[in-house]
Amino acid sequence: MRTNPRVLAVVQAGGQGSRLDVLTRERAKPALSFAGSFQLIDVALTNCAHSGISDVWLSVQYQAGSLHHHLASGRPWDLDRTRGGLRWLMPQEGGGSAAQDGFSNGNGDDLHRFSDAISEFAPDAVVVMSTDQVLALDLRPVVAAHLERGSHCTVVTTEVSRTQAADKAVITVGRGSHVTRLDYKPERPSGTTISAEVFVYDPTVLLATLEDLRRELSHTDDGNTGIGDFGEHLLPRLIRDGVVHAWPHEGYWADLGTPAAYLSAHRDLLAGRVDVLDRPDWPLLTRWPELPASRVDTGAVLEDVVLSAGCHVKGTVRRSVLGPGVVVEPGAVIEDAVLLAGVRVARDARVVTAILDEGVRVEVGARVGQATRATRAHDDHIAVVGRDSVIGRGVTVPAGARLEPGTTA
Repeated sequence: MRTNPRVLAVVQAGGQGSRLDVLTRERAKPALSFAGSFQLIDVALTNCAHSGISDVWLSVQYQAGSLHHHLASGRPWDLDRTRGGLRWLMPQEGGGSAAQDGFSNGNGDDLHRFSDAISEFAPDAVVVMSTDQVLALDLRPVVAAHLERGSHCTVVTTEVSRTQAADKAVITVGRGSHVTRLDYKPERPSGTTISAEVFVYDPTVLLATLEDLRRELSHTDDGNTGIGDFGEHLLPRLIRDGVVHAWPHEGYWADLGTPAAYLSAHRDLLAGRVDVLDRPDWPLLTRWPELPASRVDTGAVLEDVVLSAGCHVKGTVRRSVLGPGVVVEPGAVIEDAVLLAGVRVARDARVVTAILDEGVRVEVGARVGQATRATRAHDDHIAVVGRDSVIGRGVTVPAGARLEPGTTA
């Protein structure tokens, strides 16, 4: 094993993120804010930066422009380098084979489209991660164990409820941390150990397996290789024919792929269960907003609240997260909600169990969402308002409503 292995990280920024509904109509999912002033992309890039990985490729399939300003050529993560650093992998049209043109059809297919570039880079290990997850993970021991054991793939795992496991890749782990089985999105999960969407691959085995799958599965002329997502063909093939190990992640982990999961993660933040933000040795790196400190006026009430820079609170805020520049006027009440940057809630308005995207205005006396007795967040309990929408004076937006960006209600 090399003393200083050459490691390549591929961060898959995903497709349209349709499960998040109106929150990703006009942005890439990694550009969605988390915990006020951060964005989801910050998590993956921070884990790479603190793990000493200086070659990071970002595969963007949808609304790439929504990430440009924030990423700033990788500067916040020390990835703005002459050699290595942050490299954008964009969909291509024309000039190549059909299998490499256009948008990918799953994260496994996405890797295949950049096979030539990975081969040319010649890494000792390829770290692949998505941007849906929130976790703090030192990748150095994961890569070291992967190389020492001669693994073809190392799957970072985490534990979830059986209900959550039904939407994930459920992993069966045998002796010596060997992965013996994968059940992809099973109706009745046999366990609660799942893939945390972080993988380390042997590049030679990875590329050979992807090419084998392409030859076996491709049946169309539209560029679809048939490889799909990791859990459909790639990981099952590696488990069947290769050596796959599990690496259990013991800290906080959450997938923010739905409005319910997004709100739940912010509830966890307010409850002190998220260990991603409070580690002095592992700060979450980001491009901070250039705003003054927040201000809380006399008479305002704040209980279990995260305030970002530039907020001005004159009303009541409970169990909520306010993004940069949010204004809450006198008499307004915010409860169990996430308000993104620049939201303004006028006097005597009420926002409860809701997610308000950037620039939303809630006018005097309006009502958005309503309280629920359920302890677990459900999508149909949460009102979600798209960016730059206006909720008119006295208007009521019911629980579970979805307002498209730019709506005037």
